[in-house]
Amino acid sequence: MSKRLRSSEVCADCSGPDPSWASVNRGTFICDECCSVHRSLGRHISQVRHLKHTPWPPTLLQMVETLYNNGANSIWEHSLLDPTSIMSGRRKANPQDKVHPNKAEFIRAKYQMLAFVHRLPCRDDDSVTAKDLSKQLHSSVRTGNLETCLRLLSLGAQANFFHPEKGNTPLHVASKAGQILQAELLAVYGADPGTQDSSGKTPVDYARQGGHHELAERLVEIQYELTDRLAFYLCGRKPDHKNGQHFIIPQMADSLDLSELAKAAKKKLQSLSNHLFEELAMDVYDEVDRRETDAVWLATQNHSTLVTETTVVPFLPVNPEYSSTRNQGRQKLARFNAHEFATLVIDILSDAKRRQQGSPLSSSKDNVELILKTISNQHSVESQDNDQPDYDSVASDEDTDPEATASKAHRQKASRLEKQNSTPESDYDNTPNDRDLDDMGSSRKGRQRSSVWQSDSSGPDTAEPHVAPSPILPSTEDVIRKTEQITKNIQELLRAAQENKHDSYIPCSERIHVAVTEMAALFPKKPKSDMVRTSLRLLTSSAYRLQSECKKTLPGDPGPPTDIQLVTQQVIQCAYDIAKAAKQLVTITTKENNN
Repeated sequence: MSKRLRSSEVCADCSGPDPSWASVNRGTFICDECCSVHRSLGRHISQVRHLKHTPWPPTLLQMVETLYNNGANSIWEHSLLDPTSIMSGRRKANPQDKVHPNKAEFIRAKYQMLAFVHRLPCRDDDSVTAKDLSKQLHSSVRTGNLETCLRLLSLGAQANFFHPEKGNTPLHVASKAGQILQAELLAVYGADPGTQDSSGKTPVDYARQGGHHELAERLVEIQYELTDRLAFYLCGRKPDHKNGQHFIIPQMADSLDLSELAKAAKKKLQSLSNHLFEELAMDVYDEVDRRETDAVWLATQNHSTLVTETTVVPFLPVNPEYSSTRNQGRQKLARFNAHEFATLVIDILSDAKRRQQGSPLSSSKDNVELILKTISNQHSVESQDNDQPDYDSVASDEDTDPEATASKAHRQKASRLEKQNSTPESDYDNTPNDRDLDDMGSSRKGRQRSSVWQSDSSGPDTAEPHVAPSPILPSTEDVIRKTEQITKNIQELLRAAQENKHDSYIPCSERIHVAVTEMAALFPKKPKSDMVRTSLRLLTSSAYRLQSECKKTLPGDPGPPTDIQLVTQQVIQCAYDIAKAAKQLVTITTKENNN
C-alpha cells in the first residue's frame, strides 16, 4: 500500500515527526520508537500496522486516518489537555525522551492503564453502566461520527451488544445505514458480521438489501479474516469470496511433517471442541501477526538500530484476560520454526474448513486418549510435562472432557527443545543433522528434510572433544560491528523478499552466511556460558537453514513444485532467527564485559 504521509502528521505519543506506524484500535499514528513499546504491550492493547509496508484493506486505513484527523488521540489523553494537569506532574512524552523508561512508562499509562481517559461521574442514583454506553453506541453508529463511537468503546461500550428492544446489534445498524467506516471500527473491537438479529438477518444481509455492495463484500472479508490472514501468511493469496471460495489450504513446498507425533497432533486438533479450537486459532493468528510485524520491522529499520533494545518482541506478550497456561502456550508458539509453524497453520485451516462444512470425524474420545498417552510416552521428562502443561485454555464448561488438553500436541514439539538443548557437551558449531535443534523449534526427526542438510555444503567442523570450555568473550565493539554487517545483509534480503526478487535470495543468503561465520569465529570453540552456546547454535543453524531454503528457488529442482510464497515466508523467519541470535550475543557480551 503506497501511503504518503503529510509532513504535518506527528506521533500521537511523543509528537515526533513522520510517524510510519498506526495503532488501528486506538486510531493513532505512531513513530518507530513508540511503536516498539506498543508491540511489547500485545494486540489486546494495541494493534499495530506499518503504514507503507503492510497490506491494508482501503476502508480500514480510511477509518484510522479519519479517527486520527478528528482528534482520536484526545480520547486517550483527555486529562493531559486540562491545563491543571501539569500541577499533578503528568507530562506527555517528547521525541527527545529515552524509549526506556520515559516513553515506555507514558505509553503504558496511556493505553494499558487508561490513566488519562475521561472518567464518567458515577453516582449511586444515576450510574452509567456498560449497558447504557452500549445503547448510546447502538444509536451513534448510524452517523459518520467515528470519534464519538471510539470514545464510547473506550469507556466500555460493547461492540457486540444485542439491544433488547431493537433486537439487533450496532453492526446491524451501521450496515443498514451503509456506514462502512463504523463497521470497520466495530469489527476492530470484536463485532461479529455473522450475528443474526431477532428476524434472523445478519449485517451482511442488511448491507446487500440496502445496495451497499462494497460494505457487504467487506463484511464477508471480515467474517473470514482469521483464516484469510493465515492463508495469506503462507502463500500470499486470499480466497475469492465474491465467487463463493472462502478457504485456501496451501500445500507445503516440500513434504509435510509425517512423523507419528505430527499425525497425532493433527488428530487431537480435530478432536477439540469448537470453543477450544477457536481459542487455538486466535492464538495462532496473534503469532502470525507477531511474525509478520517483526519481518516488517526488520525490513524497515536502519541496520544499526537492530542491535538496540527496541528490536525484537520475542514471543506473544501476556494477556491478563487469559489463564497462565494459555499464555504459556501462546509464548511457546514462538519456538516453532518456519516449517513446523506452517504445518500447524495448514492443520488449522483444514480443520476450520471442515468444521464450517459440518464434516464429521471418525475418531472417538477413546482414540484421543490413546493418542495423548502415546505422545506423552515419547517424552523422557514426564513430570515436567505433567506439572506444566504446554497449552491449556481458559477454564470453561467444555473443559471437563479429554478434549480440553488436546491442543497440547503441537506445543509438545516445542517443549522438547528445553530437554534436548540442555545437553552440556553440545557445542554451538555441531554439524546440523536430524538431531540438530534450533532455538525456534524441535528435533528434525521425521520432517523428511535431512537430505537437504546433507546434500548442501557441510556445516562447520565439529569442535574437538578435548577442547576445554573457555570463559573468554570478544569485545562488545567487535560483536556489534559484526552484528551490524549481518543485519545490513538481512535488510537486503528482506527488501528482495518484499519486492519479489527471488533470484536475489541465494547471493543474499551467501553474504549472510559469510557474516555469520565471521561473527561465530570471534567466540571460543567451546564457550563456557550456556547462553552464549545457545545463541551461537541458533545463529549458525539458522544461517544453514536459510541457505537451504533459498536454494529451493532454483529452477529444475526435482520433487513437487515450489510454493515460492511459502519459501519466502520461511526465508523471512530464518532471517529473523539470525537477527534475534545476533542481538542476544550483543546483549550477553555487553553484560559480561561490563561486569
